[in-house]
Amino acid sequence: MLEFLDIPAEYAPVINFIFLAVTGFITWHGLRFRDEEGNSDWVRMLFACIAAVFFFGVLFQDVLGLVQVF
Repeated sequence: MLEFLDIPAEYAPVINFIFLAVTGFITWHGLRFRDEEGNSDWVRMLFACIAAVFFFGVLFQDVLGLVQVF
């Protein structure tokens, strides 16, 4: 994931976990948000779904190593 940034390999797990924490929070907040009337906002739902895709992509590919991309 970080090959183009020239970051040493020992920092990769820390950066991955920070990325997971941030995208996980965005996903959680976007899916759980309700306004005063109890309605959800479609823009927050959209960005929550996008963040969830990136969260699970990094989790399964970089952290757990379950998915191998060519």
